[in-house]
Amino acid sequence: PCSCPSFPLQEAHASSRSGCARDYSHFPVEQSHRRIKQTTIMASDQIRQMVNFILQEAHEKANEIRVKTEHDFNLEKQTLVHEAKLAVQDEYTKKEKDREVQERIARSAEIGQCRQKKMALRDDLLTSLMKEASSKCKVVADGSNYPALLQKLIVQGLIKIEELEVVVFCRKEDVNTVKKVIPAAVKEYVDIMEKESGIKLTPKVTVNPDRKRDLPESSNGGVKLTACAGKIVCDNTMSSRLSLVYEELMPSIREILFPEA
Repeated sequence: PCSCPSFPLQEAHASSRSGCARDYSHFPVEQSHRRIKQTTIMASDQIRQMVNFILQEAHEKANEIRVKTEHDFNLEKQTLVHEAKLAVQDEYTKKEKDREVQERIARSAEIGQCRQKKMALRDDLLTSLMKEASSKCKVVADGSNYPALLQKLIVQGLIKIEELEVVVFCRKEDVNTVKKVIPAAVKEYVDIMEKESGIKLTPKVTVNPDRKRDLPESSNGGVKLTACAGKIVCDNTMSSRLSLVYEELMPSIREILFPEA
């Protein structure tokens, strides 16, 4: 007998030769096909599982990337929106401050203008008051007591100057009156000085001989005394005395006229 292994096909041929009526040659082929099919199915399942796994991994990775992208986008968007809000707030704050500054400047300018108008009106009122007082001085110069007033003004001027040679200036219309009152004014001055100091003075008081140098009408009367060639001057005119009184009484006048200030 042969030592080679027996195969199903050879066994089938031997059976046929031995006179067996059945044929089993198709069974091993079907099993092989069945194994191949099963192997193919298993390989397909494994491939499908791998594909599904890869797709799942890809979907998860894509979802992770999408979530991270959305998160980064939202974060960036919030940052940009926040920065834009801050920029708008800063701009609004700056504009608000600029508006407040402009309002303050306008208010200050308006207050300054009101104060200027107020001061101008006060000055106009005080000027009109001064003019009214000046007109009343002219009335005094036209009164019957004016000669006595001129005498007192000359005496006061002599006391202020304290000089022995004095020249008296006056208005053109007052020249004659001044000449008449000078002797009485000199006598009164001498008596006062003698009484105060015990010395009897002999002053020489004359009227200005140059009519071109007479006092203007704006002086409203009164006299101006000079000595030492005009180096010493005592202005005792009505307008000068009015100005002195006006300056001295200015606080009281303002308090009376403008108590709210």
